[in-house]
Amino acid sequence: LTGSISAAAFFIAEAAMSKQIHARRIEGIDKNVWVEFTQLVVEHKVNVNLGQGFPDFSPPEFTKEYFKDAIFESGGMLNQYTRAFGHPLLVKVLAQFFSKLFGQDLDANSNILVTVGAYQALFCTFQALIDEGDEVIVIEPFFDCYEPMVKMAGGTPVFIPLRLKSLKEGVPLSSGDWMLDPEELAAKFTAKTKAIVINSPNNPLGKVYKKQELEMIAELCIKNNVLCFSDEVYEWLVYDGTEHIRIASLPGMWDHTISIGSAGKTFSATGWKVGWAFGPDHLLRHLRTVHQNSLYHCPTVAQEAVARSFQKEFERFREPESYFVQLPQQLSLKRDQLVKCLTAVGMKPIVPEGGYFLIADISGVKVDLPEPSDRDEPYDFRFVKWMIKNKGFATIPVSAFYSSQNKKHFSHFIRFCFAKKDDTLIAAEKILQSWNPTN
Repeated sequence: LTGSISAAAFFIAEAAMSKQIHARRIEGIDKNVWVEFTQLVVEHKVNVNLGQGFPDFSPPEFTKEYFKDAIFESGGMLNQYTRAFGHPLLVKVLAQFFSKLFGQDLDANSNILVTVGAYQALFCTFQALIDEGDEVIVIEPFFDCYEPMVKMAGGTPVFIPLRLKSLKEGVPLSSGDWMLDPEELAAKFTAKTKAIVINSPNNPLGKVYKKQELEMIAELCIKNNVLCFSDEVYEWLVYDGTEHIRIASLPGMWDHTISIGSAGKTFSATGWKVGWAFGPDHLLRHLRTVHQNSLYHCPTVAQEAVARSFQKEFERFREPESYFVQLPQQLSLKRDQLVKCLTAVGMKPIVPEGGYFLIADISGVKVDLPEPSDRDEPYDFRFVKWMIKNKGFATIPVSAFYSSQNKKHFSHFIRFCFAKKDDTLIAAEKILQSWNPTN
């Protein structure tokens, strides 16, 4: 009898194993650049990490104090659940703050959804609004989660690269020199196109779309009845007088647009994971459905602290003491310091107009890299791995932000994060100077 039971159990187990365990929607999206390179950073005990996009300095003091206060106030009730779609104080102040910026009278309850970071806002957007067979236009370089999120929703990403316009010899390159070709973009819109994704300021390039560029995209969206998913997490981090324009504020675009923001990038508190989506109720109601059936609720204390921080910034908006004024001033100096250092060692940095990052052309850098174990591995991946293992210095390969068909054309760039303490940037400079990679 025992033998019969064992045999039956074996056949049941074998039958179970013959079924596909994983869902088809996750096929081909298992690789992740952050998982791979974070593991390398840990394994090799990296001294300087300019790879991942988080500040290694603290949020402003007032934001930290608001968080501490919220833990103990109201009899501790702010440690409990709050409204599922956004803490009442936070959605109220977001509506107050952004109504003028969007040119819309925002309703706190129907035009705003608070999420666990901008990442969840993006996930809810794709899951709620993209269906099987829909095409989604993705502009390259793109934040790497866009492609898998489109695919998990059943959609098909359609890629179009920003192209570097021809420049005079000796003129420093700017992220603004990378532009969309109007005819090429128009040709990407078809009867199957459901949405276009834009990211301004762009990660990894730092490009801030000009009004004329956004108007071109808006015209195509309205003409073709296409949605726009606008990732604006770096909206307050623009430099040299560059203006961040919200595409949803352009005529006719409010009803077509989901705009996504981040408290992590706004108040230098990426670990708090508070984000949000703005949009018309006829779109946002579908995001709420995804949210209520997945995460449902976001941490109350963090939302309270972010709400109070926005209240403080509202009172001094555009004043010299505003954090939204001071932070970009500080980061632009760090950017300039890193640009100078990279230029001195033979790299060609692309000066960003906004965001945390700059990319640099490494074509002129002489490094004797080992033969690749994987012939298809892009050069920038090999270069960054070599830097991590041999120099204790982490960056991120830029080809990770491109589609498989375009990676080979952009495998001579690497991305640096300059939202770091001065000590961190000085340490990076010392490594580069001592290495002197152009020799």
